[in-house]
Amino acid sequence: MPTTGQLHAIAVDAMGGDLGAAEVIRAVGRALKQFEDIEKIILVGNERLLERMLRKVGLEGDPRLAIQHASQVIAASEKPIQALKQKRDSSLVRAVELVKEKKAGAVVSLGNTGALMAAATLRLRPLHGIERPALATVIPSHKHHFLLIDAGANPETTALQLVHNAILGSIYYRTILPNPEPRVGLLTIGTEEGKGTERISRAHDHLKRISGKINYIGLIEGFDTFKNVADVVVTDGFTGNCVLKSLESCFTTLAGFLKKELGATPFRQLGAVLSKGAFTAMKDQLSPEHYSGAPLLGVNGLVLKTHGSSNQKFISSAIRIANEGLQADLTERIQTGINEANAIVEEANAPAGV
Repeated sequence: MPTTGQLHAIAVDAMGGDLGAAEVIRAVGRALKQFEDIEKIILVGNERLLERMLRKVGLEGDPRLAIQHASQVIAASEKPIQALKQKRDSSLVRAVELVKEKKAGAVVSLGNTGALMAAATLRLRPLHGIERPALATVIPSHKHHFLLIDAGANPETTALQLVHNAILGSIYYRTILPNPEPRVGLLTIGTEEGKGTERISRAHDHLKRISGKINYIGLIEGFDTFKNVADVVVTDGFTGNCVLKSLESCFTTLAGFLKKELGATPFRQLGAVLSKGAFTAMKDQLSPEHYSGAPLLGVNGLVLKTHGSSNQKFISSAIRIANEGLQADLTERIQTGINEANAIVEEANAPAGV
């Protein structure tokens, strides 16, 4: 049987980031310094390279660090399934395997998103009662952060899978952010009863039945997401991914527009200087740094994906989230929540195949 230390160990894919393994090492050092309750981090990658980097930053011999050698790296451009077959000794695969073997409880990777999702689903397997895991992401807003789930793992979902997304998102939110009663909303095209597709209506009915288990507030529309109406926004992976990428594009466009227009004239430049404090506060509030790890929820283990271009601040934030999830037994909480929701739905004699 694995020890508590093994279950609370975090496997970090050290080779998948755009900024190289050195940035991951700096992030690990930062995390160990800031979060003293981290029990163990296992760096996965080229052993000689990692040992040399640890010596360079003074982390050699740290009792909370270990290295798992992996001779290969999956590039961001590689096709996920093909890469998993051809690169079984990659840092990404070996990190996931550590969780499967109960040598770690969580994995953090900056690598190929598709490969990580596939490796986690195939090797760790979904929790009992969950048909498909879902990818969640925290989106910052003004004095409020909301969780979007699914953000792209499953383009097509059934009504029951939307219910599962609601359970996954609610438990994750109350564990990590935290909030004991996060408001859960089902994204659709109108808030009136019956608005949307038949699948949405069935999911809405199911969610009302389990409202004693989660704080379900009902149907919400797109413009509600940034109005502090819901803490957890539930949707399918196709819609969620479209929403996420549209938001990213909007923020980038707005930032570029402001930069150009504020520098257009000397008077505007002066105004920009005088407004520097406001812009700094806005940048800090809207920064995804605090919740940079996007979890794949619903598998036997905690899997966190952070962006390939992440710097040490973002990576250490993902490590913090992994550690908090392990300390709070997040996976066990999710399993309990799914079991309770499935029992209620089955008792209501939900139609087969939903």
